[in-house]
Amino acid sequence: MYLKRSLVFIPGIILAFILYSLSQGFNNIIGTELLKYSKSPISTAMIAILIGIFFGNAFKVRDGFQKGLDFTKEYILKLGIICLGIQLKPFEFLNFGKIAIPLIVICIISVLIVIKFLIKILKIPTRMAYLISIGSTVCGTTAIMATAPIIKASKNEVSYAIANITLFGIMSMLIYPYFANFYFDSDPLFVGLFLGTSIHETSQVAAAGLIYDQQFNSPETLNIATVTKLIRNTFLIIMIPLFAFLYNRGKIIKGSYSILNIFPYFVLGFVGMIIFRNIGDQVFVINSNDNWIETISFIKSSSKVFLTMAMAAIGLSTNLKDIRNMGYKPFLVGFMAMLTVGIVCIISIEIYLKIFI
Repeated sequence: MYLKRSLVFIPGIILAFILYSLSQGFNNIIGTELLKYSKSPISTAMIAILIGIFFGNAFKVRDGFQKGLDFTKEYILKLGIICLGIQLKPFEFLNFGKIAIPLIVICIISVLIVIKFLIKILKIPTRMAYLISIGSTVCGTTAIMATAPIIKASKNEVSYAIANITLFGIMSMLIYPYFANFYFDSDPLFVGLFLGTSIHETSQVAAAGLIYDQQFNSPETLNIATVTKLIRNTFLIIMIPLFAFLYNRGKIIKGSYSILNIFPYFVLGFVGMIIFRNIGDQVFVINSNDNWIETISFIKSSSKVFLTMAMAAIGLSTNLKDIRNMGYKPFLVGFMAMLTVGIVCIISIEIYLKIFI
């Protein structure tokens, strides 16, 4: 029975892997065959997203593929992020976190202030503004879905907020790696902090970090962006109770949420992989064990395959019609939220980090 239920995921997973392979092929054709470069100017992850968006909107994805695509977006993505932990050392995680937390707090507060102002100017529903703000500041769709029942948001408001986050997240994911490389003069710390703080979804941050790594050969930037985003995700356990309090002041709240249900457990898997790497280094590297080095290399490569498959699945699930139909007011709020996070992040890095690091 369990095996039969598991088989329904296979077609969608295979489709995501096919699109990954196709994007890898396009990457080689564009870079080496057409442009005669040693490396394509467009990363495999970016190509996978764009191919997914094209096919997902040009053709209707059959129901038989959807469960596997959802599984890829949800679980294979998280597996890819967990595998990224093999590249880090524990002290690097702590050092990055110590720098990232003040930056994350400043960005969250700034976006909340801007969106509170926009609610009054544009007169959009308060619930939708809350959903867009928490999606922009914490972890995208996950934060929206976790917050919606607490503030009694309607399905339409949730759909609009998710479409909003998807649109601006994809835009920033595709643009920011190149902008950050130019603006921060290829500094891996600053670029990683910027990508991890300014882009909405965990998947989008992972894709942006992967694009940067593939184009500018900087795995350190990918590590810093991932750590920053995972720390940012944990702010769910603060932001959702805060939003529940702000929205329901003076009201009796029926039902409750559980912190255990909203905590992003794959963060623990990521930390566990860091520990696994460092225990392995202590045990095997002393003896120059080639098998251990090959294992590390295999896990690193697997993480990038898993992430690119997830990008293809996300592209296939991105409905451009939904985004087009959401109206200009939520669009403007989402744009201002994206702009605010980006600008505040840049200013914070310029002032705070360059003074204290």
